[in-house]
Amino acid sequence: MSSQLAVVTVTYSPGRHLREFLETLEVATTLSTQVILADNGSTDGEPEAAAAAHEHVRLLRTGGNIGYGGAINRAVAELDPEAEFVVVANPDIRWEAGSIDALLEAAERWPRAGALGPLVREPDGTVYPSARHVPGLVSGAGHAVLGTVWPSNPWTTRYRQEDESISERSVGWLSGSCLLVRRAAFDSIGGFDSRYFMYMEDVDLGDRLGRAGWHNVYVPGAEVTHAKGHAAGRHPELMLPAHHASAYRFQADRHPHWWQAPLRWALRGGLAVRSKLAVAAATRNRAKDEGN
Repeated sequence: MSSQLAVVTVTYSPGRHLREFLETLEVATTLSTQVILADNGSTDGEPEAAAAAHEHVRLLRTGGNIGYGGAINRAVAELDPEAEFVVVANPDIRWEAGSIDALLEAAERWPRAGALGPLVREPDGTVYPSARHVPGLVSGAGHAVLGTVWPSNPWTTRYRQEDESISERSVGWLSGSCLLVRRAAFDSIGGFDSRYFMYMEDVDLGDRLGRAGWHNVYVPGAEVTHAKGHAAGRHPELMLPAHHASAYRFQADRHPHWWQAPLRWALRGGLAVRSKLAVAAATRNRAKDEGN
């Protein structure tokens, strides 16, 4: 393993979460780390403060909000091409002791692993289903339409894999909130698809890795906590439509034939309706919270 490890994260006014990210990173690995903050236009001063306070932290301005995948690609392009592994993580991750070292050890056990992901916990300690099946057109639509109103529906259950034992195994895709990627695998598929501004870029990455002959390996022996306090939750009127647009792009890319056009039209219409309903519900809930 390299004597230096590259860690890449995307910042967009990350607040206190970035400080916790860097503080807990110190116990996540015994290796020296180079951290690149791909900044998409922060205004809170936290990325600048972090770079000034830590010699191993570099601030890379992307020039605007170019999306998550695009910013990660931009940062990875700055790294030494000989670096074998790169950690890609959200800035609101809190690292458990030895978590990155556990991922690196698993990478040695799985030489065809293109991406490896830890067990991800919610702030309350519950396990987030971060290792999932790649959604097909039917299963993806079933989950998208029914997931919030009927969480135990068969499509959501299979997609989230919550009924499977917590074990180290190859899966369809892993949550992009925290990944160890093998540089050769990442480069072989061109990294993240920057057309995904936000959401589904990790599903797409995992699916393309699998199609290229690599494994996505779930490593529950490594643990992190995802605070979910980053930019996505602060602007539901922007993020929810982006989520639905990404869900459509993912399926449309995989069903491009002319005779599949009716399926794409139906999916686009269904997701558009669901997006409007979700935004309306989020707006009502925010108004209610602000009124309390």
